Amino acid sequence: METAKPVKTVCGYCGTGCGLLVEVKDNQITKIRGDKDAPVNKGQTCVKGAFAYKYVHSKDRLTSPLIRRAGQLVESTWEEALTVIAKKLTKIKFDWGPDAISMFACARSTNESNYITQKFMRAVIGSNNIDGCNRT
Repeated sequence: METAKPVKTVCGYCGTGCGLLVEVKDNQITKIRGDKDAPVNKGQTCVKGAFAYKYVHSKDRLTSPLIRRAGQLVESTWEEALTVIAKKLTKIKFDWGPDAISMFACARSTNESNYITQKFMRAVIGSNNIDGCNRT
């Protein structure tokens, strides 16, 4: 059994970007504390940053995509789920126009991820309806 080792990271719960030290033992998160060297939070954390980590190893966590068939959610492959999403987005765009679709970007995502999000919305969907948590 290994001893707990701290791993420096950035909290992903909001756009603030607090520094955290995640203690990991036997490949499991055992504790989270604020990183005193982080300029944003200087070691302080909110309740989510400090205690909302049990979900990472939860047995109730989804491990494959789900799609609705006959009113029931059933497991599917990624290929099938993405095909369903593409067909539904295409139908919404055709029936209601591109402004009926919006997308939410995230301040904690990479610049590349946010770039491709806006590019997809503008070039593929044809809408400027993009929002994100970074404006709050």
